[in-house]
Amino acid sequence: MAITLDQLAPRAALVEIARDFHARGWMAGTAGNLSVRADDDSFWITASGLPKGRLEETDFLRMRIQDGEIVERLHANAKPSAECSIHQVVYQRFPDARACLHVHSVDACLACEDIPSAAQEMPLPPLEMVKGLGIWEQHPDVALPLFDNLLDVTRIAAAIDQRFQVVAPRAPALMIRGHGITVWGSDAQEAYNRVEIVEFIMSYLARRR
Repeated sequence: MAITLDQLAPRAALVEIARDFHARGWMAGTAGNLSVRADDDSFWITASGLPKGRLEETDFLRMRIQDGEIVERLHANAKPSAECSIHQVVYQRFPDARACLHVHSVDACLACEDIPSAAQEMPLPPLEMVKGLGIWEQHPDVALPLFDNLLDVTRIAAAIDQRFQVVAPRAPALMIRGHGITVWGSDAQEAYNRVEIVEFIMSYLARRR
């Protein structure tokens, strides 16, 4: 019987995911970041500037969810991922989220190119695959929260936090223009599955465009 990602140790699961996503072109070079929630109100996240296709289990650091304080480094020179503040917001806003995955794909960038700059949502087509995001409706009306890409990632995280305080997204995912998707789930396997689902939809939208 196949071993699922949630049966692996958390960092081992993230290493497997990183190598898989790198092979698909979703984490080219050092792009993207992956995290898992620990049991002590902290989360492990990929250290910055490392090639995702060659990660090891020591290429992570652990940060407190409450304040983003680094509580453990496995390498003395490990630095937090640029998007750690986004992962922190996801874990703060969604207590059931145990894994958060952020990838950069060509299709995702193409899929939202024609959406007006003032739009705050990215409508998803009513495809069968939407069920994989936990939305079981005959004709689902679903949109991903859409955010502008900013050089200062903490400003993106603040915008996400502000909007999610008002209304939580129907789907466990969000899109940053010209950047990529962030997806979360109850464990590493569910988050992985959901990235595949969202990227399938992005590929559909990019081809239709």
